[in-house]
Amino acid sequence: MKTMQLIRAVLASAVVSLGVNGQALAQFPGGPAEQGPARDVAPIDLTGQWVSIVTEDWRFRMVTPPRNDYPGLPLNQAARAVADAWDPERDAAEGDECKSYGAAAIMRVPGRLRILWAGDSTLEIETDAGRQTRRLHFNGAPEPVGEPTWQGVSEAEWVMHGTGRGQPAVNGTLKVETTGMRAGYLRKNGVPYSENARLTEYFELLTHPDGTEWLVALSILDDPEYFTTRVITSSNFRRQTDRSGWDPQPCRAQ
Repeated sequence: MKTMQLIRAVLASAVVSLGVNGQALAQFPGGPAEQGPARDVAPIDLTGQWVSIVTEDWRFRMVTPPRNDYPGLPLNQAARAVADAWDPERDAAEGDECKSYGAAAIMRVPGRLRILWAGDSTLEIETDAGRQTRRLHFNGAPEPVGEPTWQGVSEAEWVMHGTGRGQPAVNGTLKVETTGMRAGYLRKNGVPYSENARLTEYFELLTHPDGTEWLVALSILDDPEYFTTRVITSSNFRRQTDRSGWDPQPCRAQ
């Protein structure tokens, strides 16, 4: 499935499950954003506080599943060997409690997000779960590549949507490519991803008839070291009108 078709399929699912405005589905094809500082040309406003709404994979996200419980994932033999050897006590003893809070997994961890601009070309996503901070860099100016980190290096761009050929753009999508991630867990029970993984994400805004705003985050993980095909998930967040409920908690190995 082509990328834009994939985004439309995910949005269609969100429209059905959340009962939101489906106007965004008619806004393809798209193209690059206008030239200028990323903050100034942003087609959508992602800043503010969001709370995750778990609408799928409840038993893998709201509680820690037991060892060997990984249905629905295209794991290869190497990945199964790592997952079957999962030992949260060993991870804690080695200071690796944050293995399931890296960029490839953090959007699936229930909690709250705070999104803010840190300058004209860097958008930050803070999570209260695990106290993580992601930095999304626009205009081809990412952080220097060094040792792998939990959140890796993320390059971002706005992809504009138009109403049709020759029509002006009316909305947009945030696209993020992340590499340089430290090897971690895609699920808390030891399902691995490697340092060579590439994460592609698309962030969309949708509006419910009651006026509430929803953020849909589509994640595509490519990691041939551990998966026989790419892993695709989507996560839903509802915008909060205030900063209540923010509860920073450290990473937990289990």
